[in-house]
Amino acid sequence: MKKRILIFSHAMELGGAERSLIGLLDSIDANAYDVDLFLMRHEGEMMGMIPPNVNLLPEVPAYTVLARPMTVTLKEGHLLLTSARLMGKVAAIRYNKRHGYQESAVGLEYSHKYTCYLMPKIQQDSQYDLAISFLTPHYFVANKVRAAQKIAWIHTDYSQIHVNVESERKMWSAYDRIASISPAVMESFLKIFPSLRDKVISIENILPAKLLIRQAQEPPIGMDADGIKLVSVGRYCTAKNFDNVPDICARLVAQGLNVFWYLIGFGPDEALIRRKIEEANMSSRVILLGKKENPYPYIKGCDLYVQPSRYEGKSVAVREAQMLGKPVAITAYATSSSQLKNGADGVIVPMDNAGCALKIADLLRNPEKLAQLSSICAERDYTNSAEVEKLYAWMENG
Repeated sequence: MKKRILIFSHAMELGGAERSLIGLLDSIDANAYDVDLFLMRHEGEMMGMIPPNVNLLPEVPAYTVLARPMTVTLKEGHLLLTSARLMGKVAAIRYNKRHGYQESAVGLEYSHKYTCYLMPKIQQDSQYDLAISFLTPHYFVANKVRAAQKIAWIHTDYSQIHVNVESERKMWSAYDRIASISPAVMESFLKIFPSLRDKVISIENILPAKLLIRQAQEPPIGMDADGIKLVSVGRYCTAKNFDNVPDICARLVAQGLNVFWYLIGFGPDEALIRRKIEEANMSSRVILLGKKENPYPYIKGCDLYVQPSRYEGKSVAVREAQMLGKPVAITAYATSSSQLKNGADGVIVPMDNAGCALKIADLLRNPEKLAQLSSICAERDYTNSAEVEKLYAWMENG
């Protein structure tokens, strides 16, 4: 008899975590396991990528409330849930103010924590062998799913975010295991939550290679500049550091390099990035391509893939660039050494703009090094497809 797995996530919008979710779903043996996928919202460009053997559970209106404007959810009649959201928002504002946090993950955590008791059970009549909460916050699988074993995923470098430590410790403690996507992510997590060490296991992101390679064959529309092409993929947000790209690009141009830098993504920092482009006089060279359901032709078509992040858990986009055999440069964020081997399958460049530009310029002037990086990447298997065996082993042996 097949074992039953439930995987819980938010939606299927464009993002590294969502792409790794597709990889996980794609790799689970359909002959041995029945997989149900519960999404809080049936939204996102990647909905069509869900493997056909995965059973997508119906959307439940209560769970959609958390990601939509409260004025809208009130009009729809979600009075109690909207009120609980508002209580959580006020409590998070007070917590952040008390601790001097300008930005934190407390607001998102509290939105789930304060509404959890009002949410309906997920598949109330079903008992699963394993339930996976794929994205934080992790309250709903802990409290609204019946399963013999439960596991929660870490995707974030906890050294770079502010949280309510005591509140999150209780949230994570409800799980039998906690899966970390890299050793560096694990260590940053355990510095904040040392008492959870016995629960943490390593399961790296699994990436769908066949899908990626097939999609990369499409033409990269709008990427037609005559010069050196750089590409970066990610949310337009603080973590990705795209607001510094115009200045870095200007420094490359000042060094005589005919570069064009394409930014693929979306997010709250778009206006900031556009302002920085104007200030650096880089309107013709830093191009915001916006959301791309399929970013892979752009990665395939670039001369160098750059991840200029302030912090990362483990960048899926970097892995995808390596899978396509592209040379990669990443900034020296805290977990960068777990992302690649510096000088072998990529290079780590300084975080400051001047140092970053100098190092990238050196690399771009060295075609032999670029070719070597590409060659090493092309030879390696970055899919991590065997990682699913860890999940099977843990299910069988605990």
